[in-house]
Amino acid sequence: MNPINITPQAGLTRTEKVAYGAGDFAINVAYASMMLLITYFYTDIFGLNPTDLGIMFVVVRTLDALLTPIMGYLTDSYISRYGRYRQYLLYLAIPFGLSIILTFSTPEWAYSGKLIWAYLSYGLFSLMFTAVTIPYISILSVMTDCRKERLSASGYRLLMAKLAAFAVVFLVPIVTGAEFWHGDIQSGYQTTMLVMALLASAFLLVCFAGVKERIHHEHQPIPMLEQVKLIFKNQLLVLLCSSCVVSTMGFMVRGALAIYYAKYYLELPAQGQSLFLATNVTASILAMLASTWITKRYSKIRLFYKSQWLAGAISLALFLIVDPSQVGLAFALFFLLSFVVDLHAPVFWASISDAVDYGNRKFGKRVAGLSYCAVSMSQKMAIGISGAFIGVSLSYLDYNPSHHQASQHTIEGIVVLFTVLPAIFHIAVGFIMKQYRLVQLANIRHAAKKEAINAKLSVR
Repeated sequence: MNPINITPQAGLTRTEKVAYGAGDFAINVAYASMMLLITYFYTDIFGLNPTDLGIMFVVVRTLDALLTPIMGYLTDSYISRYGRYRQYLLYLAIPFGLSIILTFSTPEWAYSGKLIWAYLSYGLFSLMFTAVTIPYISILSVMTDCRKERLSASGYRLLMAKLAAFAVVFLVPIVTGAEFWHGDIQSGYQTTMLVMALLASAFLLVCFAGVKERIHHEHQPIPMLEQVKLIFKNQLLVLLCSSCVVSTMGFMVRGALAIYYAKYYLELPAQGQSLFLATNVTASILAMLASTWITKRYSKIRLFYKSQWLAGAISLALFLIVDPSQVGLAFALFFLLSFVVDLHAPVFWASISDAVDYGNRKFGKRVAGLSYCAVSMSQKMAIGISGAFIGVSLSYLDYNPSHHQASQHTIEGIVVLFTVLPAIFHIAVGFIMKQYRLVQLANIRHAAKKEAINAKLSVR
């Protein structure tokens, strides 16, 4: 399926890249909350049992993952006057913000009623996240067909995403722990996340207004089963999805345990916990800037897998050499780890468009929506599995939020989950992306050989 380009190899203005990044600012208000705060909120603020929390994560995320292909199919099949993807940013901006508010609200009900509320509100939150994220991550492929511009736009996007994460992890713990709430931390969370939700809705509207869909592909109806087969035949996409599953599990486990590590192992107060989480996000922001510079001078995929191996080594060092008295060293290594981990992020998101283009060239059929959907499903599966794992692990470690001082058994388990387990995931991602590089090189050699044969035939 050949694209009809309005402006081939279209360049993107800085204003449009910022508007594109605004969409990920909105999404990452939700994503950062989901990754870094939601577990702590549900156990220590909302009052859920860790085992119930783990089961809820699995149930909601499994249903969400099953519904994700429907969103991918819609984006592939339906075009409005705004284009193929932009309209979702407009229509879902308000419901998206509302879902955040409801999720971080704590009704004064009996435990069973609160558990039902958690299922319903978190379910809506997950559904809205999917409905916005699928068209958003797909829209880059129709903004421009220039790989360099896609990578640059991804850099803007991820920078804005990290700014959103910084706002969430730095402000929420500090504001909610302020004396202003007179100990009513539940109201603090609800009000603070109300402000964050309003920002998220506004930034989605900015994205809708500021980006353009320049590349229009002729709609070629492809049965869902055939689309699924094409997804599995696309080697690059399968490797990216595998990488997404493993890396998200590592990020989710470390991100969810970071506040527990800061509170119980390093024994930091609320302000210190906020600074520890903010250290992670600050390093990630700098990584976005550094990655853009490095990838102009160094192989993108090599940066991807080698940075993951290095991150694994740093994470193990955090386990081996830091004790509770070495708070400064813990901050330094966590900063370095967070910086190295996120060097790959712009490369990963730009590579999805490349994988879609690769599938189109190899099989003659373009499956964009379901391809992005496959990445999103991989991410959701990883979040669900790791969320359940965290909940069960906290129960196994006898974690009780009502106890001001955790037991030594609990603290040791938190340290292992925060450092050693993510290290294993990082190293595994490195090997997956090394294989991606080998497949990529093989395809380049095959294309060059085919071109040489065609050139000889044309001469004859």
